[in-house]
Amino acid sequence: MSLYKSMLLFGAPGSGKGTQGAILGRIPGFYHCSCGDVFRSIDLHSDLGKVFYEYSSRGELVPDEVTVQMWAKVIHAHSVLSQYKPHVDLLILDGIPRTLRQAELMDEHIEVLKIVHLECDNEEEMFDRLRKRALKANRHDDADERVIRNRWKVYEEETAPVLDHYPSEKIISVNSLGSPAEILHDILEVVTPIQQEHFAAFSG
Repeated sequence: MSLYKSMLLFGAPGSGKGTQGAILGRIPGFYHCSCGDVFRSIDLHSDLGKVFYEYSSRGELVPDEVTVQMWAKVIHAHSVLSQYKPHVDLLILDGIPRTLRQAELMDEHIEVLKIVHLECDNEEEMFDRLRKRALKANRHDDADERVIRNRWKVYEEETAPVLDHYPSEKIISVNSLGSPAEILHDILEVVTPIQQEHFAAFSG
């Protein structure tokens, strides 16, 4: 099986990776898939769906193996339906891989061409952004200081080490505290040459 040529959007909660991924996904030649999309797409009556529901209904994290199996099934379905065309589209992933184990399992499915790391060197400004986002979405529980700091802690402990799994030359840092347009501009400077190279190889 050929590997899906992919780019990863990486960043802490509130860094804007979902927003930027959705924007990139509207550009021809990119296909965006977030971990949230995977969970929303799964058939709860399927074997994997039942396992997912078993964990999520207890408020527990879904095991990495199940998460990656779900992702592989969903992305394959999207390719069968020609929503995602692996030979033409570059896959933009956010929220997956979320752990080191997921990254190891995903190596069987994806070739990571580049990782855009949305970095933040001002935690308090990021916490403020998360509070405002939660209140705007009417998710008052998510605006709780303890909830925000716990999500940040989980990210640092479990997700940040995923970056160490990949060669440092594939990782490009982008400041996540700019305006959405400014961040998009910086991301496009990274991903546009990769898309051009991909299209050149495809057309050749």
